[in-house]
Amino acid sequence: MKKTIHILNGPNLNLVGLREPGIYGHQSIASYLDTLRSKYPDVTLIEHQSNVEGELVNLIQAMVGKADGLIINAGAYTHTSIAIADALRAVQLPRVIEVHISNVYAREDYRKQSYIAEVCEGSISGLGLMGYELALIALLK
Repeated sequence: MKKTIHILNGPNLNLVGLREPGIYGHQSIASYLDTLRSKYPDVTLIEHQSNVEGELVNLIQAMVGKADGLIINAGAYTHTSIAIADALRAVQLPRVIEVHISNVYAREDYRKQSYIAEVCEGSISGLGLMGYELALIALLK
């Protein structure tokens, strides 16, 4: 049976590939996810992105009963959004993995705090876009 994995990206992640390539690289997330779709044809990958906190909460709530797992990169909301953490806690999706493209622990102090980590099964940070594939592998095991 084909698994459905949702990928939820927060603010400014639509600019990966253009935004600060020294930190985030030159490839867009959309392009990278196309590669993953080709590599994992037995998985339905559904990507969502929003720059708006409330939209991210609505998207999480809409996943109930529709997701076998969630890969979440909440971007800057990782460090500020109790609402996103509460939404993850409330809906109790089967499995959730937090991903960050950059190594948040090697950056500014405020990036070291994650409000969503405690409601995620695991976190991947600093491995570039490959973090999405590693999260996918973990969710498929």
